[in-house]
Formats: sequence, C-alpha cells, structure tokens
Amino acid sequence: MDVGEPSSIKTAMAATLLAGLVYTAPATAETYRGITIAPESRCTPYNPDDYPYPQSVEAQIVAALGGTIYGPYTGTYFRSTRDTDIEHIVARSEAHDSGLCSASPAVKAAFARDLLNLTLAHPRLNRYQKIGKDVAEWRPAVNVCWFTARTLEVRRKYGLTIDRAEAAAVEGILAGCPSTDIVWRAASPRSAPLAPTPVPSPAGVDALAQWDDNRNGRITCAEARRHGIAPVPKGHPAYRWMWDRDGDGVVCE
Repeated sequence: MDVGEPSSIKTAMAATLLAGLVYTAPATAETYRGITIAPESRCTPYNPDDYPYPQSVEAQIVAALGGTIYGPYTGTYFRSTRDTDIEHIVARSEAHDSGLCSASPAVKAAFARDLLNLTLAHPRLNRYQKIGKDVAEWRPAVNVCWFTARTLEVRRKYGLTIDRAEAAAVEGILAGCPSTDIVWRAASPRSAPLAPTPVPSPAGVDALAQWDDNRNGRITCAEARRHGIAPVPKGHPAYRWMWDRDGDGVVCE
C-alpha cells in the first residue's frame, strides 16, 4: 500500500473544499423593467445639502412645461412660481436610499438639478403630502401614469434600485395606463396664469428704453414684473442692467 496516497487524497479534498469557500458563483440580480430589485438601504447619512440645485432651475422647469406654470400632480395652473415648489419626482432622500448614497458629489448634484426628475407642485403637497415617498406610498390625483413612468426613467438613468413593494405598485398602475404622456387640464379663469413665462426678447433691443421706467439706468424686479419679463435669465437683454444678488444666472426668480 502506498502510504503517500491517503495524504494526496486528503490534500486534494482540502483544496476542493477551500476552493468552494473562496469562490461562490454570483447570484443573478432580480430585476423589474431593467431596474434591480433591492431593499432600500441608507449606506451613508442623508443630508439634503449633498443634493444642491439652483433656484434658477425653476425657469427651466417652466420652459419644459411649455412656458406654463403648471402643477401636473393636481392639474393646476398657477399664477406665479411664487405659488409653487420645485418638486423632485423621485425624491432626493428616496434616491439616496436606492443607491445614490454611494455616488460622488457630482452625480448627486446632477441628479438634483436634472429636468427629467423635476416638476412643479403646490408647497403644501410637496412638503407635507408627498415628501420623500415612493410610488408604493404616494401617487398624484392627476397624471399618475406619467408620474409612475417617469420614476422608472429616472431610476434607470441613475442606476437606482427599486424595492418589491414599489415594483408591485408600479406594475399595478401601468397595467391600466393607455398612455404615459402628461395630461394637460383646461385652465379655469380662477387658476390660469396671468401670462406664460415670457420668451426672451431679441438681442439688440434697447433694454433701458423698454423696461427702465424711472430712467435711472437700472432695471428693478418691480419693473421687470410690471413688464412681464420676470424671471430674467442671463442672456436676456435686461439682465445686464439688473442685480443678480446670488449670482445664479437668474434675477427676480
């Protein structure tokens, strides 16, 4: 009998066992409509300051809404952006807990100001009803199909996960949606805006002659609002004659 054989057999068995401990075949992640299903997880503390966005993005949202100050969650036309909040369709805290907690500051900032994820909402709805809730916890009275489909677009773009409860809620909603396009309700005289967001005037106009009512060589926010050109973005003929206090590229937002 070869006395070395049992030893070689034991060595081979030990190597096999060790290999089994070191290597485990990765499990295939379960997905829903191209989004990884996983429980929400706060890998780092959530701080809204980590997701900054300028107030000037509000003018871009209005432009994306066709120049109307429209709240798609309620189908409401507001008279002024002073009556609305900038609303994140997928809340920043929700995104944080769905994988963005480990993202770089640049990615977090890009998420916070991405027009794909931004709309307008009444402050009461934004701050006290929707807050940081997902589709399983809250959905709008109007445009629920648009809202639900948009949350999926945002999650795919930023590689966010979705938990099982939300995936089930989303599927239940989308199954009954003939379309995911935004619904525009007819504006009532009471809710219609005074005017759509103004289109910037052509370059070369005499801004002071048009909007400097007291002829003091400056254009104030009161004058801009009186003439219907507020908010005034950088590039508008009036901008150079105004004071951009916070330097964000928009005056009288």
